[in-house]
Amino acid sequence: MEPRKILVTSALPYANGPLHLGHLLEHIQTDIWVRFQRLRGNTCYLICADDAHGTPIMLRAQQEGITPEQLIEDMWTRHKQDFDGFNISFDNYYTTHSDENRHYALYIYKAVRDAGHIDRRVIKQAYDAEAKMFLPDRFIKGECPKCGTADQYGDNCESCGATYSPVDLKNAVSALSGSTPVEKESEHYFFKLGDFEEFLLGFLKSGAVQKEIVNKQMEWFESDKGLADWDVSRDAPYWGFKIPGTEDKYFYVWLDAPIGYLASFRNFCDREGVDFDEFLKADSTTEMYHFIGKDIAYFHTLFWPALLQGAGFRLPTGVHCHGFLSVNGAKMSKSRGTFIQAESYLRHLNPEWLRYYFAGKLGDGVSDIDLNLEDFIQRVNSDLVGKVVNIASRCAGFVNKRFDNILSEQLPDADLYQEIAGAADSIADLYEKRLYSQAMREIMALADKANQYVDEQKPWVLIKDEARQAEVQGICTQGINMFRAIVTYLKPVVPQLAADAEAFLNAGELQWDSVQTPLLGSEITKFKALMTRVEQKMIDAMIEDNNAALPAPVEEKAAVAGPLADDPLSAEITFDDFAKVDLRVVKIVKAEHVEGAAKLLQLTLDLGGETRNVFAGIKSAYDPADLEGKMTVMVANLAPRKMRFGVSEGMVLAAGPGGADLFVLNPDDGALPGMRVK
Repeated sequence: MEPRKILVTSALPYANGPLHLGHLLEHIQTDIWVRFQRLRGNTCYLICADDAHGTPIMLRAQQEGITPEQLIEDMWTRHKQDFDGFNISFDNYYTTHSDENRHYALYIYKAVRDAGHIDRRVIKQAYDAEAKMFLPDRFIKGECPKCGTADQYGDNCESCGATYSPVDLKNAVSALSGSTPVEKESEHYFFKLGDFEEFLLGFLKSGAVQKEIVNKQMEWFESDKGLADWDVSRDAPYWGFKIPGTEDKYFYVWLDAPIGYLASFRNFCDREGVDFDEFLKADSTTEMYHFIGKDIAYFHTLFWPALLQGAGFRLPTGVHCHGFLSVNGAKMSKSRGTFIQAESYLRHLNPEWLRYYFAGKLGDGVSDIDLNLEDFIQRVNSDLVGKVVNIASRCAGFVNKRFDNILSEQLPDADLYQEIAGAADSIADLYEKRLYSQAMREIMALADKANQYVDEQKPWVLIKDEARQAEVQGICTQGINMFRAIVTYLKPVVPQLAADAEAFLNAGELQWDSVQTPLLGSEITKFKALMTRVEQKMIDAMIEDNNAALPAPVEEKAAVAGPLADDPLSAEITFDDFAKVDLRVVKIVKAEHVEGAAKLLQLTLDLGGETRNVFAGIKSAYDPADLEGKMTVMVANLAPRKMRFGVSEGMVLAAGPGGADLFVLNPDDGALPGMRVK
């Protein structure tokens, strides 16, 4: 069978901030698959880049008093260091702010334009007259026009899921200046996605996309509006590539971001002498795979294939989507110290530990996975240290000390070794299908058999009998060869452990078929500890370090509103103003859902002989049943507020960044209803 030629990409990290462990979930998943392909003898190139355009980058650079070029250069360096730290084996890590990306963005745009797939029309947009710029969707906030939920972005509602135009938001404000946006007309350029409807239906049903994603994307075809035209232009000022033939129009960042895959590969090909056209021409017999998060499947399974088709490039062989990462069962949270940056992890923990833990959780679907830090410690210590490395450490010492580092000429249990070597095909099939968690279970089952063999043979007992020395050498040779096979199977996941094992085995680089021929009569090197155990104090140090590196809560709050938003906590009040607030301890005697409200719970509060009805926006964080009987704190002298669900007679105090990370204040156990808080 001829070796395959494969081009693989991961989604491009945005050059507006450092990497966190959510980014690493995807890039580790991708790297494992790429390393497996190389281990099998296939040519497999891993390509990526920083996504370096867009309004947020322009604004952040202004904030920091540097140029956008300097910002993206600095962030590229940080990203590359983190990826290197986690042993992500990129063949090329580039940037979308490049000559190659400008070339292919213009090439693809002109191709689809000349074929009649670009439409120009005047639209109304939200405009910030104070900031003197049109507002991107994410820089407008207001009330959802469908459900009325407040504090929603300008493109979709996180409460009811509705999508809409920013001009449809109620009580909208600019996240840049805080002013009310006005409507202003501007000519924009639209990619006519509907022209590719039949083609896209065929692509989605070709097997290139996971069924869960296909089912979701089919909703666009089944809606009354069909496939909507895609606005690929943005007005100046904008950080990106100017649209040819215009003076103040730029390509929307989402047009040139995926084109960055081609640009990065072109840069690699020119440097290394690889044939770009062989991989990207329309009738290519090579393979191309994209690994992405499920949140950007819309761009990668509809817009991107349509652009490639319209410009005459080959289509993806597969688009593999994964779910999100949570930490300790909850969405990554800065307030809880679980929004873990990659560089914080690398300062305290072995990257191989996380690579293995993620592999043990990942499948071929789009389900979210959780990094449970207690389970992380247990699984790494049990599997990698207690099972895999333990096989070698139990056997190597005898070979080093008693047999001059020389393995025996034959295996005492060839059938057992053949059972382990015979698992290569089934494990390879699991890797190929991205069923990593199943592969890890199968590999660890083999490690259990190897350890069981050593336990039963007891070389530490037999070594005391001079007549059985050769038997001990054979048992240890058997164990070391089983270790070698298991490490070969794990090599895509823990490449550094594999490299250290290769140095110990002293027999060259492990390839997938290495396991079929055991090492016999050869010389190994002196065994050194291949991996240490995870300790809780390491986790604690990482969390402490990470929290210290994160922005202060006030800055985080401002960041939610927008990079240039005024800090809402900076408005001063006098002590006399504060003294007017009557804070009371109350008991939640009843809590229930509010029909038709996305974020509200209705609370009945006991102030000590008096009850109040309060609507609290804490539904995202609490189940009503968990609140009943608890004590909390309320503002008792707040004027009653009439709402469409009823009258709210006060305010319950809560803190946190929002969503699931929201905590009602809980006074000391000795507090009684009605007590004032001083």
